[in-house]
Amino acid sequence: MKSWSRSITSLLLSLTLSFSLFGCATAPPVPVPVQLFHDALFKPAAQDLSAEQVFALSPAMQDYLDFGMRAQLRNKGSRQGLLDALYNKSALQLEYDSGDTRTAAQAFADRRGNCLSLVIMTAAFAKQLGLPVRYQSVYVDELWSRSGDLYFLSGHVNLSLGRSLSESRDSAGDSAMLTVDFLRQPPGSRQRAQVIEEHTIVAMFMNNRAAENLQAGRIDAAYWWARAALVADPKLLAAYNTLGVIYRRHGDLGLAEPALRHVLAEEPGNTQAMSNLVLLLKESGRLAEATQFAQLLAQLQPYPPYKFFDLGLAAMQAGDYQAAKDWFSKEIARSAYVHEFHFGLALANYGLGDLVAARRQLYLALENSNTQQDRQLYTSKLDLLRLRQTPLR
Repeated sequence: MKSWSRSITSLLLSLTLSFSLFGCATAPPVPVPVQLFHDALFKPAAQDLSAEQVFALSPAMQDYLDFGMRAQLRNKGSRQGLLDALYNKSALQLEYDSGDTRTAAQAFADRRGNCLSLVIMTAAFAKQLGLPVRYQSVYVDELWSRSGDLYFLSGHVNLSLGRSLSESRDSAGDSAMLTVDFLRQPPGSRQRAQVIEEHTIVAMFMNNRAAENLQAGRIDAAYWWARAALVADPKLLAAYNTLGVIYRRHGDLGLAEPALRHVLAEEPGNTQAMSNLVLLLKESGRLAEATQFAQLLAQLQPYPPYKFFDLGLAAMQAGDYQAAKDWFSKEIARSAYVHEFHFGLALANYGLGDLVAARRQLYLALENSNTQQDRQLYTSKLDLLRLRQTPLR
């Protein structure tokens, strides 16, 4: 499944020019795939799944807008004043957290959120101030995470803010959009991004909620969120994949297959949908067809996510710390920012008696951790390592 959150800790601001095109044909809308919905199989939704609640301002947000950021807005204008009021460390002190995807109100209340949550919260304030908002889906290297037997592929989004109409008139010739990004970029690098509509942002939010509920074992809630995602944006292929996984977890293999086949009809090389289809075909007893797709998947993805990490864990269990170190290092070589890979390498180094290397990898695990719980875990491990009293496991 795909979710929109990354190991992001810094705010980058860059100027990009905004161009308007006219006379372009508009693609016909994609119909909502009602044939894939089977509402009667799931308990009714117990919470608000509307698009409006995603961006809704809470009373606390409105109070902060009216009073808390008044000085910044007056002194620096609506756009820069908003950014200072939200992201200056002396103001809200927002933190990146790749946990549950939050609405604008929840991100504000918790003072934390993943990239999608922070984009939504920023946009909610910006729209209230009359600032033009543009959303972008940013192309990044694949970053996988795992929970049990569920694998998650993280994407990344950012937004660009224009000036309000009155401020644009006062700033002659300044038609630039200011891009706000929560992904730390190497100096001189260029982002490749695609402009997306707000309804796609809403669908991404709902698909994240579906994946998070599925991870927690709340299959009924997961179904309604995935359904809402496809209603919001029928072109979001990640939501079809999520829906297929939900049906499979629910025991409805025959209903899962059309959702996965839809993804492969649009993207024949989609490894997420293909890997889920292989599992489904095996469970259905269609072994020849499963083998055919498995062979194609092996060509597209010869080393699946976490392959080397799992080999490292097996080596650790066998007491072969050198082999474990080699496998963990190989996993890090293709995915450098996953905290648990660095933690595994720290354990292997500890087993080899290299406390300096173990400490260095623990620091990297801490630096790349995305939740408060993980940060607390690695901080405690570093404290234990300093004392050298107990093993790291």
